[in-house]
Amino acid sequence: MRFMMLMIPKGYEQAAPGTMPDAKAVAAMMKYNEALQQAGVLLGLEGLHPPSMGARVSFSGGKPKVTDGPFAEAKEVLGGYWMIQVKSKEEAIQWASRCPGSDNEVIEIRQVQEFTDFPPDVQEAAAKFPEMQAKSGQR
Repeated sequence: MRFMMLMIPKGYEQAAPGTMPDAKAVAAMMKYNEALQQAGVLLGLEGLHPPSMGARVSFSGGKPKVTDGPFAEAKEVLGGYWMIQVKSKEEAIQWASRCPGSDNEVIEIRQVQEFTDFPPDVQEAAAKFPEMQAKSGQR
C-alpha cells in the first residue's frame, strides 16, 4: 500500500517568500529520511516553498480564477511530503511517529487510491492511463 505523509507546519501559511528551514532541523530530518530509505519504504519526498510563492486556481461557475499566494483563508498548508510503500496504515503511522517533528508540525497520513481500488466502470474510464495501472499492486 502506498501512503502519503503530508507535513503541515503551523504558521507556514504566512511564511515570507524564500523562507528556509533551520539547518539543524534539516539535518535531523535527513537522518529520518535515510532511515526510510534504508528500510526500503521511501518512494519519494519533496519540500515545498511557502504558499506566498504559489498560486491557486479555483473553478467558480466552471471558469478558472487564479489567486496568487499567500492565501488569507488558509489555516493549514503543506510544507512537504513523503510517499512511502508499506504493508498497512499502522506501519505508516509508525513511520510518521518516528519523524523528528517540532511542536508546530503535524503529519497527516493518507492512503493512495490504487487502480484496483476502483469499481470496473471507473477502471474502464481510466484504462487509457497505464501509469495508474502500473503503480497499482506494488509490494
